[in-house]
Amino acid sequence: MFAPSSIALLGLALLAAPADAAERAPLPTCETGTRYIELTADAPSMIPEVCIRPELSVNLFFDTKLARVEVEERERFRRVDLAAASLTLVASEALHDGERVPVTVYFQDDAVPTSATFVLVVHPAHAERQVEVSRNERTMASLRQGEQQARAEARLCREEKARLQAECSDQLGLTSLIVNGWLGKTGVVARLLKEVTSRPGGSLVAQNVISYRAVGPKGRGRVAVEMELRNQGTVAWTPSGAALVGSNREALTELTVWPLEPVPPGRSLNIVVELDTAHREARGTYTLKLWAGEAGTEGVSLDGVTFP
Repeated sequence: MFAPSSIALLGLALLAAPADAAERAPLPTCETGTRYIELTADAPSMIPEVCIRPELSVNLFFDTKLARVEVEERERFRRVDLAAASLTLVASEALHDGERVPVTVYFQDDAVPTSATFVLVVHPAHAERQVEVSRNERTMASLRQGEQQARAEARLCREEKARLQAECSDQLGLTSLIVNGWLGKTGVVARLLKEVTSRPGGSLVAQNVISYRAVGPKGRGRVAVEMELRNQGTVAWTPSGAALVGSNREALTELTVWPLEPVPPGRSLNIVVELDTAHREARGTYTLKLWAGEAGTEGVSLDGVTFP
């Protein structure tokens, strides 16, 4: 048995887990917006990794015409469309979280480099939908677009940091919830998720799963999922990321997790995953995906997650 924690509704981060932590490579950092990759004549020190998700298209645009493409295990892709200077790929459900698939394109001319290799990484929540690949020097317009995108992302991070600092500055417990307007007249509504199911095959087991919803000021809201997570594997597991995936494959990814502590083998830890939403958001049924960045993505997926 465990007691639900109200104050956990003030947290915010991401999480998940791996069974073979010692063997899996870490997940890459997935960029939002347009991804820019510059190729050089020298052999690259690292092969670029591109985040994908099953059934979502990824489009790679090149500044040079293409001759052909080689995709490892091509049969596990629903679409591989090669155009004059672009490549569209759609992975099927046969590819699972954490898998890596090499893709090599060959250019028509004889300039160096004559080919380029990328590694498509199946991510539980993120997909880089548009990738601009430059073999020649990027144009000033392209550089300005990338700079504007980076500035916008940095501004959003600063705003989110300021909001969290303001909410968590002094008050604790119920005082914090009252001061920040999260209790309101309806309080925090909880629901014991008896029908939630874990997908088989992992070393993490979620028990006593409870969902929460709080309606805050100006139409804002919070939803959270609390669970007792038991590690039945042989290595410690540390939360890294979380996402709620809906029935139409949309992913709510701006989640946070508390606490960011390892779960030792044979032990359990109460974990809360939280999302800042509008009052009418996060309706319907979701799959909650949890993973650990230091050891791939074999964590836990909970089907049937709903909120009050």
